[in-house]
Amino acid sequence: MTDPRVELAIQLFQDAYQMQMQGELDVAMDLYKKSITIHPTAEAYTFLGWAYRFQGRLDDAILECKHAIEIDPTFGNPYNDIGAYLIEKGNVDDAIPWLEKATKSIRYDSYHYPWYNLGRAYAAKDMYRRAQDCFQQAVDIEPDYTMAKQALAKVKRMIQ
Repeated sequence: MTDPRVELAIQLFQDAYQMQMQGELDVAMDLYKKSITIHPTAEAYTFLGWAYRFQGRLDDAILECKHAIEIDPTFGNPYNDIGAYLIEKGNVDDAIPWLEKATKSIRYDSYHYPWYNLGRAYAAKDMYRRAQDCFQQAVDIEPDYTMAKQALAKVKRMIQ
């Protein structure tokens, strides 16, 4: 028998996600916070961070991802998200360890994202061969990932 509070928290999380996909960020954030209050999950904290990112609140987004990691250090999404947010902030060197952790995380459905973001970080550092390897890894994992394919083609042209 499932705890009704956990079921409510899951429903609030799902509703929040739907609101976020519809562009209703304030509503989504309120729902994520309610879900967290009832039953904190790494997913709810991570997606709350993602909502903050869409508002340009990168420091708040990073903080929420760190809360997610405290709850479940095996969940890969917040590591990748912190790395991506740090790249956005121009802190490429700080981003790399977070992205590397994401590529090695136990629980992650989308390993191509941290590999792509690692490629972005290395490209920003003019480390094109390492960037190429990362973009190639992203494409190997997800052959239809257009952004990774385009980035791979671009760094290949730069290396030649």
